[in-house]
Amino acid sequence: MADWFDDRIIDTGRLALFCFFTGMVLGFLGIRLSVRMIRGGVKWWPGNVTPGGMHIHHAVFGIGFMVLGGVAGLALPDEFVGWRAAAAAVFGVGTALVLDEFALILHLSDVYWSQEGRTSVNAVFAVIAVTGMLLLGLHPFVMEDTEVLPAEHPWGWAVVAAPLVFNLALAAITVLKGKIWTGMVGVFFPLLLLVGAVRLARPHSPWARWRYRPDQRRGSRKLDRATAREQRWRAPVVRFLERVQNLIAGAPDGS
Repeated sequence: MADWFDDRIIDTGRLALFCFFTGMVLGFLGIRLSVRMIRGGVKWWPGNVTPGGMHIHHAVFGIGFMVLGGVAGLALPDEFVGWRAAAAAVFGVGTALVLDEFALILHLSDVYWSQEGRTSVNAVFAVIAVTGMLLLGLHPFVMEDTEVLPAEHPWGWAVVAAPLVFNLALAAITVLKGKIWTGMVGVFFPLLLLVGAVRLARPHSPWARWRYRPDQRRGSRKLDRATAREQRWRAPVVRFLERVQNLIAGAPDGS
């Protein structure tokens, strides 16, 4: 295990990223444990921070951690590897605290335990997934190296830009079709972008609203197919993922 960590994390320069990832995961699990204890009315657990009756949300502390970790990481010299890794961990904890109240920031309302509050959990899971793939050594297609040098090849820029623009267009279509996770993971595996862009959109996505209009015969058929596919294939997956989210983060009110 130690050899793997040295070979895949330290020797590849990913120690700071690993510490950020670890800090974010532990920060999210820690704050979710805390809020669930508070929600359950556990008497011996410290409650909300309410000086003078004002409830200070943990996103405020998260911003402080992000500022502290970010400034320290930028100010420390490169040779201070351990301290820079510690700063990344602090930044990761702050990121978790802020993203855990992403829905509150988005709605400017305390929707933490409502159905809308599930957006926060989705945001945390998305950042953890992307960071985890980077930690494994995967690279987005926008970072792929190329041996084509524009200075030596007249059409070099076109060769470099064409697949990049094509993949970005596929990513945009995939996201507009309501396939957020496919678009996100497809940044690392472009073949998924092609699949997501070609297949039917989700029935409530922007693409479906624009292209699958009920007053159009072809559009209406596509909307019916998309709705049937959603109910048959996606609904069971969504219910399973919601159970996993409820287990980790707590169930919203009324569920």
